[in-house]
Amino acid sequence: MTYVFDCDQRHDLTFAELKRLIGGKAANLSVMAHDLGLPVPPAFTISTAACNEYLAGGWPAALDAELRAHMARMEERVGQRFGDPVEPLLVSVRSGAPISMPGMMDTILNLGLNDATSRGLAARSGSPKFAANCRKRFEAMFRDIVGTETVPEDAWVQLRAAIEAVFRSWNSDRARTYREREGIPGDLGTAVTVQAMVFGNRSVDSGTGVLFTRNPATGEPLPYGDVMFNAQGEDVVAGTHPTQPIAVLDERIPAVARELRDYAKRLERHHADLCDIEFTIEHGKLWMLQCRVGKRSPQAALRIAVDMAEDPDFPLTRAEAVRRVAGILADPPKRTSQRGDVGPVLAIGLPASPGVACGEIVTSPADAVEAAAAGRTVILVRADTSPDDVHGMAKAAGILTATGGLASHAAVVARGWGIPAVVGAAAVKVRESEIVLGDRTLAVGETITIDGSTGEVFAGSAAGSATVVPEVATLMAWASELGIAIGEEAPGAPAPTSASRPSGPSTLTPADVLRVLAVKGYGTPESVAAALLSTPDVTIGLLDGLVADGLAELAAGSFRLTTHGRSVGKERMRADSEAWGVENAGAALDAFLALDLRMKVTVTAWQMRDVDGALAFNDHSDPAYDARVLADLAALHADAAAWLRPLAGGLPRLSAYLERLERAIAAARSGDQRYVASPRVDSYHSAWFELHEELIQLAGRSRAEEVAAGRA
Repeated sequence: MTYVFDCDQRHDLTFAELKRLIGGKAANLSVMAHDLGLPVPPAFTISTAACNEYLAGGWPAALDAELRAHMARMEERVGQRFGDPVEPLLVSVRSGAPISMPGMMDTILNLGLNDATSRGLAARSGSPKFAANCRKRFEAMFRDIVGTETVPEDAWVQLRAAIEAVFRSWNSDRARTYREREGIPGDLGTAVTVQAMVFGNRSVDSGTGVLFTRNPATGEPLPYGDVMFNAQGEDVVAGTHPTQPIAVLDERIPAVARELRDYAKRLERHHADLCDIEFTIEHGKLWMLQCRVGKRSPQAALRIAVDMAEDPDFPLTRAEAVRRVAGILADPPKRTSQRGDVGPVLAIGLPASPGVACGEIVTSPADAVEAAAAGRTVILVRADTSPDDVHGMAKAAGILTATGGLASHAAVVARGWGIPAVVGAAAVKVRESEIVLGDRTLAVGETITIDGSTGEVFAGSAAGSATVVPEVATLMAWASELGIAIGEEAPGAPAPTSASRPSGPSTLTPADVLRVLAVKGYGTPESVAAALLSTPDVTIGLLDGLVADGLAELAAGSFRLTTHGRSVGKERMRADSEAWGVENAGAALDAFLALDLRMKVTVTAWQMRDVDGALAFNDHSDPAYDARVLADLAALHADAAAWLRPLAGGLPRLSAYLERLERAIAAARSGDQRYVASPRVDSYHSAWFELHEELIQLAGRSRAEEVAAGRA
């Protein structure tokens, strides 16, 4: 069996088969090197078969000989020798699964350095400082990833240890958890790519960067990205060093800028989509290190789809463009204009969700729904919000609360829905028929304006208007012409698996639906179905049955429990808690709190960013920042899953929350930003918030009590 393949080797395989053999990262390197002839540093890849053999029975006997043969070919191509003290060849060691598992495994750069080769690198480069920097980076990464305090002097021992560490990481707890939620088979294994190092930290005419072929925030058809001179790739991704816009390349190294733009166009046409490219420049020479289909904001996705489909020379049809963004078209993004002059500021809170909104004051969700049904625009003013308020929040033009922070329920839900919101405005007091803004009292029904970008609250009307982005009309017209239904989920959106989807009405009982309403407060057939991993055609019949039995009623277009239904729901929760063990329920809630604190921090970081020392709305224009937050969410999810999975043994229905969380994070990491915190879908935050609510009820407590105790 052959275990090792050069990245420019010709394969008589489909792209899917190639990824199965050498992983996605190496398959894309092969496309760039072999199919498109782009400058890719020489590399070879150890196959997934070698990984599986290693995990089953240890290091394959024939692998050493193949490694040395391919390393010899790499040495010949670059004119350096691995482990040589005079002309040392350094390599990177990168993982690459057949199906992308971002953040689950690692990369080691500058491998091959020891005392002798460090001296050789210093002499060859003429810079002891450069050599020392590479050595420091290498040893830190090696210790962290291989899990050892001592870094071997022998370069071949280093290489084998690094390869084995990547192989073993396939079965790490984190990787297993990720595969379970993504539905990735456990027998695929990971490939390992060994690539000749190119040094962006070599000199002032060296650098590294990330380029998107179009602006991933707006969709503007211009190159977008960051570059950092005299640095290595980890510096850009880590976000710990200041970068410069990609346009600076035209000033610093114009020939490289022109070359990079050309390669970007070729890659975009090859993939027929927005591309995310990693590159390094060494002494003015451009090297291409990676290319993948790039993540983008909903607004950018719409513009990119239209621009590509309208370009007669671009390989994307109108039908493909519509299907690519069908999920976004079902809930299209809007633009909000700035407010005008509206007089003095009456109160200031936290700018929780950007945009300007004005409307008449309402202080209850029911009033918000009633006013919206009558065609009136309202601002929902509350001391704080809870799941019971969601139906009213959905109908409000803006939300104002007296308490709560940027991670509060009101803030997260408003941002997820794109509703302007100001929270934590201490000068606001909410009474039955009036509100107090500082020293001024306004009656319910009077008009106020809130600015969710500044946190300011005014009397009177001066709000801007919100309009749907223009690409929506074009895409909807195409959909109509082509007979494509809008509302299909965007690529990456989760769907119940055959294992998790109930087979029919007999799978669920009215008690299951009653418990969901007890937790959610209000629910549509769709949202109840999402909570139960079911379908609306199943839940609607059960909901109608609860109404017929006097346990539920229709209100504001949603179902909610009646007084009798709430009483029954409490009894069922009490019975569940006693069956599980009251002490177990209380302990589960207590253990959840530390995770919940991390969740609040992570969701707030997703929705708000620190810009020049001030918190601002995250417009998702910085892919590296978003990637770091999603990585934090994935790490939190791995810990939460490890905590939650054993609990399902005592109370099996808790496993549904794990399934919902896994589906949501999978969709979010596949590019659908709604699944982090949007209340319009069964997002990660939605499932998490309901899990918290159910734990509170099972522990025999109330959310108000938990809030008063500083625990929610």
